[in-house]
Amino acid sequence: MNAQLGINSMECKQRLKWLILAMICPVIAGAPSSMSKRDSSCPKENLNIKGGTFVLSKGYSYGSLLRYICPNGYYPSVQSRMCQDGRWTSKIKTRKTPECKKITCPNPRVFENGEVIPYKEKYYVNDTTTYSCHSDYTFRGSADRVCKPNGKWSGSTPVCGRDSDHCPDPGVPPGSSRTGNMFNIDDKVTYRCQSPMTLIGSKVRVCLDGGQWSGTEPQCYAHYTYDTPEEASEAFSSSLKSNLAVSQQYEKEDQQGKKITMNQGGKLDIYIAVDASESIDKKDFENAKTTIKMLIDKISYYPVSPNYEILMFATDVTRITSMRDFKNNEDARNLMNIFKDLDDFNYERVGVKTGTNIAKAYTAILESIKLEELNNAATFNETQHIVILFTDGQANMGGNPRPKVEQIKHLVTKNHPNREKNLDLYVFGVGDDVNQEDINGLVSQRDQEKYFFKLKDLTEVQKMFDDMIDESTSVGLCGIVWEGLENKRRAFPWLAQINIQHPSASKGSNCMGSLVSSSYILTAAHCFKEGDTPDKIIVKLEKDLVVKVKNFTLHPKYKPKAKQHIGIQECYEFDVALIQLEKAVEMTFNLRPICIPCTKETNGALKLSESEGTCTKHEEILMNNELVEAAFTSEMDTDNSPKNIKNIMIKLGKYRDACVEDAKKAKGINVKNAREVVTDNFLCSGGNEPKTDDVACKGDSGGATYVNKKGRVIQVGVVSWGVKDVCKEKRSFISDADSRDYHSNLFSEEIRSFLKEHLEKDRIGQPLTFL
Repeated sequence: MNAQLGINSMECKQRLKWLILAMICPVIAGAPSSMSKRDSSCPKENLNIKGGTFVLSKGYSYGSLLRYICPNGYYPSVQSRMCQDGRWTSKIKTRKTPECKKITCPNPRVFENGEVIPYKEKYYVNDTTTYSCHSDYTFRGSADRVCKPNGKWSGSTPVCGRDSDHCPDPGVPPGSSRTGNMFNIDDKVTYRCQSPMTLIGSKVRVCLDGGQWSGTEPQCYAHYTYDTPEEASEAFSSSLKSNLAVSQQYEKEDQQGKKITMNQGGKLDIYIAVDASESIDKKDFENAKTTIKMLIDKISYYPVSPNYEILMFATDVTRITSMRDFKNNEDARNLMNIFKDLDDFNYERVGVKTGTNIAKAYTAILESIKLEELNNAATFNETQHIVILFTDGQANMGGNPRPKVEQIKHLVTKNHPNREKNLDLYVFGVGDDVNQEDINGLVSQRDQEKYFFKLKDLTEVQKMFDDMIDESTSVGLCGIVWEGLENKRRAFPWLAQINIQHPSASKGSNCMGSLVSSSYILTAAHCFKEGDTPDKIIVKLEKDLVVKVKNFTLHPKYKPKAKQHIGIQECYEFDVALIQLEKAVEMTFNLRPICIPCTKETNGALKLSESEGTCTKHEEILMNNELVEAAFTSEMDTDNSPKNIKNIMIKLGKYRDACVEDAKKAKGINVKNAREVVTDNFLCSGGNEPKTDDVACKGDSGGATYVNKKGRVIQVGVVSWGVKDVCKEKRSFISDADSRDYHSNLFSEEIRSFLKEHLEKDRIGQPLTFL
């Protein structure tokens, strides 16, 4: 088992078109000489771009994508070419040599009732503008704006308005012009963008009774304009706020948008449609599936349980999971089964029908939504419907998808303004082939919210999802990890390494531990010796984080010499201890507690309701076989992730007896009944039946023995002691037949009561709630 959880790196991305292809395929730099040995069916001459370079996805052979790359602050006049029928074709017909042109931001001089400084013909990347109002006007928005490398101005649109109007002056965004200067109820304003830019947002806005404008503030996008992952994640998360509760834990004073956490209440139906058409490459197709997984996985960290429908579309539509099936079939509701279905949906099943039929995708979603209403109209009316479409191209068959989207809107909202909030329609466009204007007509438009996102490529979308739902905002979310990125620490955010300098010994103790709350670390009691003081304890957590120890407490029943009279020289029963930190650590991606069984927090991780969530139920779910897959870790590497992950099977049922019996082979133990040594307060692992386990080495003591369940990491034991030191003898941690390890059992009532006594009364950090 690996300590990972959940889903590949960052989940299912949508299909990426030619452009994105090049980022994922092996890249060949643009020097023709390096290509001389490659099979080439397109010419190698006259491909260069002034001021830039190019990359090829398949050399000079048929179907290869040539993508031009410019330095930061520049864009290519021709974005890409495709090798077809022995020549390089491009979407832009031009005889000029491609060149890298300077990115400009939309003209800010449309600012009304004030001044913009400096006055320039064009505004390039890093140019700054400053805004001020004429007298009698009130300023709002950003007084200083910077032209960013993605072709957008930083901050918000500056406006000089009058306080006498019913609605505030809606302003004139850069690059646009506005018709309409009356801002009372039912007054309309209309926008258009200067050619060749595209208007994203609402072309027409109406002043409503409540003093707000209908729709979304428009923005003018050039073909090279993109949303950054940070902008997209902030806007997407903020527009989802009606379904999701916002956590303000650890909110910084200067922090602007809050990131999403999920709300337990409410009914939530999410439809995800991913474009798998046209020139999509097999690798891109796999990444498209990964993006879906990523979004679902992120949402699954929270106690809310949405219902899902997942579609892949090209010429036709394939349902990976239907809404009806998800709600009616328990297997379908298992997210791991959805991920398996996605994995099983292979590239070949897309077939040769590689058109982009966006209308058909919305038709399929419309049919499912109709079925939901027929099935239970009352529930349907209380449900939040979210439709998320990923595409990297433009519809080229099936007709205009907009009428289908209008039907979905009508079905959910019944043309009632109060029901508009029950439907959120999002589109994520990826790459250069997205038809911005068409897609703008497929999304919801509400004041202060954004539903259309344009991102450059796969990696940008993955970053966006990574930012979007920020697990660092909720302390209660234990056991969340993220594996598959370069940052390995994020797969072990609870990992602690402990060094204790003993006053009476020349050598200190090195042990492992686990962060179990924001101010407590769980480890082994035998790491400590008499006379130890908090100031001699060094705790390593996240890199460069220095934490000070306030106190440490051993289990009151830990008595190493308690059983010497019956032939047990050292007794490790109740070998657990808690280290209390001087102040609570702040939760981040790299720093987060592991889940502890029999707590309310772990109820959430196991998706159990309050009535279902009992300690017995936790044990039933986590320790439900005679062999339980589990793991613990070795000491930290330089990046504060473990050097090794030790995979084990906890032996229960018929396997436990032999595991316990081998305890009699340990040095210093002379008993007839092994259960005197290994009581029910221990879990047992090791040996090579039915398969070979890893074993603990010196320094692994005190570490978390954990299981991965439902994509969360839950600690079930603490590494305590072993029969023999295989690592020293064999210089390897592969178990012998009789090398067994024993772990303090967190389901032991006496160990649990010790944890409860301290962790529930935590006055420094966030207390846990035990069941």
